[in-house]
Amino acid sequence: MNVFIGISALLTLLVVAWLVRPLLRKHTVAGISSEKLNAAIHRDQLRALEADLARGVITQQDFETTRDELQLRLLDDTESFEASPKEKTPGFWTARRTSVAVGISLPVMALGLYLQLGTPEAINPVAADHTQNEQLAKMVDTLAARLKDNPNDSKGWVMLAKSYKAMERFEEAQQAFEKAGDIVKTDPELLLDHADVLGVLAGNNLAGKPKQMIEEALRLDPMNPMALMMDGVALYQSGDYKNAVTRWEKLLDLLQPGSPDAQQVQANIDDARAKGGLSAGASNALPPVPAGAAAGMTPEMINQMVDRLAARLKDNPDDLAGWARLARAYKVQNRLDEAIAAYAKTGKLLDTDPDLLTQYADALAMRNKSLLGQPGELVQKALAIAPRHPMALMMAGQAAYQGGHYATAISHWKNVLSVLPANSPDTELIKAEIADAQARIGSTGKP
Repeated sequence: MNVFIGISALLTLLVVAWLVRPLLRKHTVAGISSEKLNAAIHRDQLRALEADLARGVITQQDFETTRDELQLRLLDDTESFEASPKEKTPGFWTARRTSVAVGISLPVMALGLYLQLGTPEAINPVAADHTQNEQLAKMVDTLAARLKDNPNDSKGWVMLAKSYKAMERFEEAQQAFEKAGDIVKTDPELLLDHADVLGVLAGNNLAGKPKQMIEEALRLDPMNPMALMMDGVALYQSGDYKNAVTRWEKLLDLLQPGSPDAQQVQANIDDARAKGGLSAGASNALPPVPAGAAAGMTPEMINQMVDRLAARLKDNPDDLAGWARLARAYKVQNRLDEAIAAYAKTGKLLDTDPDLLTQYADALAMRNKSLLGQPGELVQKALAIAPRHPMALMMAGQAAYQGGHYATAISHWKNVLSVLPANSPDTELIKAEIADAQARIGSTGKP
């Protein structure tokens, strides 16, 4: 804003200087005396007459007669000459006063016209955003009012739903999607938008109806990138890491190798493989991207993006979903202390999201090298919300094993086996854990 004002002021001063410079310049009046002009003419004529006499063109008498006529004419011209008038008294509008008037009036008029016809608030980013948000809200409210009189306008309801979603008015977006009718069911993009809204309202959980919508979107468009991404997230949340990896590997084939999106998806795959104990050798995924190989993206730039999110959340501390995203980002970067602090700020989301609870517990366990204590308590809260949550059951078994409660660990791991798909590669790993726990019971005699 200050730069704009400075440039405008400079340009105005340049224009004023250009206009007043001719007025302030001193003018030298190069006047010509009529008396001197007539005398010069008569001298020339006399010299010409003398030359004619010398060449014998005229006689001496003609010369004297003509000379006398010239002298009389000169005398007459000299006597009839009027003296130069005195310098006129200047009026009120002198050059200096005119230049001052121009210098003052031009900037004042320019400022007045700008305030009258321009948009001063446009140069203030905060005011501009506020104005734009107000205009958008008015447009959306106008559309909502129009749809009350035209409830069968499916396209209008879709537009309203998308607008509400962009404004993060998710409950109203959900209602608008419902009123849009069958048009949503036949468009994969609309199905995904609707599923995303439902997932947000469910605490960022895509299980149930959102998952069904995502599957329908994939049936309509099997290579839809967003559908592949969201389906992978839904499978990951349910503990089906193998199929989540399959979805994301398919998505990788559609992305530009080395791009920031490809890097993020690869990180998701690596995380799912680690959680599921999957072998990286069986994957057809792209190889890990070296640091700095992405188009213009370096680890430092990624850190800056995360830090910008953290800075934004300082001004928006009630953005619980934002804190959850920041916590996951810190955890992926292995910034465990910062991740734990961010998880602690997710507030009421922890009361309803078993995935968030298990992630929080995992971050604490990675830092403390143990699931005992607070990590174990968080896992139990997750199980209270979702008793058959695969990751929570797995971690509860590990916590019990670390505490020497082998029978409890076996019970949890058997429950994990009951919820995993029959062909899950995790099955053999869990069976091995159960066998180890049984052997410890046999050797110590303790349950």
